[in-house]
Amino acid sequence: MNSSSLSSPPLWPFVVYGVFVLVLMVLIISLSFFLGQRHKDRATGQPYESGILETGSARLRFSAQFYLVAMMFVIFDIEVVFIVLWALAFKELGWPGYLSICIFIGLLFAVLIYEWSLGALNFGPDGKKILKAYHKLILKTPPL
Repeated sequence: MNSSSLSSPPLWPFVVYGVFVLVLMVLIISLSFFLGQRHKDRATGQPYESGILETGSARLRFSAQFYLVAMMFVIFDIEVVFIVLWALAFKELGWPGYLSICIFIGLLFAVLIYEWSLGALNFGPDGKKILKAYHKLILKTPPL
Protein backbone atom coordinates (compact mmCIF):
# COMPACT_ATOMS: atom_id res chain seq x y z
CA MET A 1 0.00 0.00 0.00
CA ASN A 2 1.06 3.42 -0.68
CA SER A 3 1.39 6.05 2.05
CA SER A 4 -0.75 8.63 0.24
CA SER A 5 -3.85 6.39 0.45
CA LEU A 6 -3.57 6.13 4.26
CA SER A 7 -3.45 9.86 4.94
CA SER A 8 -4.45 11.08 8.39
CA PRO A 9 -7.03 13.82 8.80
CA PRO A 10 -5.62 17.34 9.04
CA LEU A 11 -4.98 18.66 12.55
CA TRP A 12 -5.29 22.38 11.80
CA PRO A 13 -9.10 22.53 12.41
CA PHE A 14 -8.57 21.17 15.93
CA VAL A 15 -5.78 23.65 16.62
CA VAL A 16 -7.93 26.56 15.37
CA TYR A 17 -10.82 25.35 17.52
CA GLY A 18 -8.59 25.02 20.61
CA VAL A 19 -7.14 28.52 20.11
CA PHE A 20 -10.65 29.93 19.63
CA VAL A 21 -11.84 28.30 22.87
CA LEU A 22 -8.85 29.60 24.83
CA VAL A 23 -9.30 33.15 23.51
CA LEU A 24 -13.03 33.02 24.31
CA MET A 25 -12.30 31.76 27.87
CA VAL A 26 -9.79 34.52 28.54
CA LEU A 27 -12.20 37.12 27.13
CA ILE A 28 -15.15 35.94 29.26
CA ILE A 29 -13.14 35.67 32.48
CA SER A 30 -11.49 39.06 32.02
CA LEU A 31 -14.82 40.74 31.18
CA SER A 32 -16.44 39.27 34.30
CA PHE A 33 -13.49 40.46 36.40
CA PHE A 34 -13.62 44.03 35.11
CA LEU A 35 -17.40 44.41 34.78
CA GLY A 36 -18.54 42.32 37.74
CA GLN A 37 -19.94 43.65 40.98
CA ARG A 38 -17.79 44.01 44.05
CA HIS A 39 -19.52 44.19 47.39
CA LYS A 40 -18.67 43.10 50.88
CA ASP A 41 -21.83 42.64 52.87
CA ARG A 42 -21.93 41.05 56.29
CA ALA A 43 -22.97 37.59 55.03
CA THR A 44 -21.20 37.53 51.65
CA GLY A 45 -18.42 35.26 52.82
CA GLN A 46 -20.69 32.70 54.46
CA PRO A 47 -20.97 29.39 52.62
CA TYR A 48 -24.15 28.53 50.68
CA GLU A 49 -25.93 31.76 51.66
CA SER A 50 -24.81 34.11 48.84
CA GLY A 51 -25.26 37.29 50.84
CA ILE A 52 -28.45 36.27 52.64
CA LEU A 53 -28.23 36.02 56.39
CA GLU A 54 -28.82 32.51 57.67
CA THR A 55 -32.05 31.89 59.52
CA GLY A 56 -31.47 28.54 61.15
CA SER A 57 -29.81 25.19 60.93
CA ALA A 58 -29.62 23.29 57.68
CA ARG A 59 -30.05 20.02 59.57
CA LEU A 60 -33.69 19.04 59.12
CA ARG A 61 -35.23 15.81 60.31
CA PHE A 62 -37.44 14.04 57.82
CA SER A 63 -40.05 11.60 58.97
CA ALA A 64 -39.74 7.95 58.02
CA GLN A 65 -42.88 8.35 55.89
CA PHE A 66 -40.90 10.56 53.50
CA TYR A 67 -38.49 7.71 52.78
CA LEU A 68 -41.36 5.23 52.46
CA VAL A 69 -43.00 7.44 49.83
CA ALA A 70 -39.68 7.84 48.02
CA MET A 71 -39.14 4.07 47.93
CA MET A 72 -42.69 3.45 46.67
CA PHE A 73 -42.16 6.05 43.94
CA VAL A 74 -38.95 4.36 42.76
CA ILE A 75 -40.53 0.90 42.83
CA PHE A 76 -43.66 1.92 40.94
CA ASP A 77 -41.59 3.98 38.51
CA ILE A 78 -39.48 0.95 37.62
CA GLU A 79 -42.63 -1.10 37.18
CA VAL A 80 -43.96 1.51 34.74
CA VAL A 81 -40.78 1.01 32.71
CA PHE A 82 -41.56 -2.72 32.52
CA ILE A 83 -45.11 -2.00 31.34
CA VAL A 84 -43.89 0.43 28.65
CA LEU A 85 -41.35 -2.11 27.42
CA TRP A 86 -44.10 -4.72 27.26
CA ALA A 87 -46.25 -2.30 25.23
CA LEU A 88 -43.40 -1.78 22.76
CA ALA A 89 -43.05 -5.53 22.22
CA PHE A 90 -46.82 -6.22 22.25
CA LYS A 91 -47.04 -7.89 18.81
CA GLU A 92 -44.02 -10.11 19.33
CA LEU A 93 -45.15 -11.35 22.75
CA GLY A 94 -48.68 -12.30 21.76
CA TRP A 95 -51.17 -13.86 24.18
CA PRO A 96 -48.59 -15.28 26.62
CA GLY A 97 -47.14 -11.77 27.01
CA TYR A 98 -50.61 -10.33 27.51
CA LEU A 99 -51.39 -12.90 30.20
CA SER A 100 -48.09 -12.24 31.97
CA ILE A 101 -48.60 -8.45 31.99
CA CYS A 102 -52.14 -8.96 33.36
CA ILE A 103 -50.70 -11.01 36.21
CA PHE A 104 -48.00 -8.37 36.75
CA ILE A 105 -50.53 -5.53 36.91
CA GLY A 106 -52.74 -7.63 39.20
CA LEU A 107 -49.82 -8.07 41.59
CA LEU A 108 -49.14 -4.33 41.45
CA PHE A 109 -52.77 -3.66 42.31
CA ALA A 110 -52.64 -6.17 45.20
CA VAL A 111 -49.50 -4.51 46.61
CA LEU A 112 -51.14 -1.09 46.30
CA ILE A 113 -54.22 -2.30 48.20
CA TYR A 114 -51.95 -3.85 50.86
CA GLU A 115 -49.98 -0.62 51.32
CA TRP A 116 -53.20 1.36 51.46
CA SER A 117 -54.54 -0.93 54.18
CA LEU A 118 -51.34 -0.45 56.21
CA GLY A 119 -51.74 3.33 56.01
CA ALA A 120 -48.61 3.86 53.93
CA LEU A 121 -50.49 6.23 51.64
CA ASN A 122 -51.72 8.56 54.40
CA PHE A 123 -49.64 11.64 53.72
CA GLY A 124 -51.07 14.10 56.19
CA PRO A 125 -53.17 14.42 59.30
CA ASP A 126 -56.62 12.89 59.34
CA GLY A 127 -59.24 15.51 58.47
CA LYS A 128 -61.90 13.96 60.69
CA LYS A 129 -59.62 14.11 63.72
CA ILE A 130 -58.82 17.75 63.01
CA LEU A 131 -62.51 18.66 62.74
CA LYS A 132 -63.32 16.75 65.92
CA ALA A 133 -60.57 18.56 67.83
CA TYR A 134 -61.70 21.89 66.36
CA HIS A 135 -65.28 21.35 67.48
CA LYS A 136 -64.15 20.19 70.90
CA LEU A 137 -61.70 22.99 71.68
CA ILE A 138 -62.90 26.02 69.78
CA LEU A 139 -66.62 25.73 69.24
CA LYS A 140 -67.37 23.58 72.29
CA THR A 141 -70.15 21.92 70.30
CA PRO A 142 -70.58 18.23 69.64
CA PRO A 143 -69.14 17.04 66.35
CA LEU A 144 -71.47 16.06 63.54
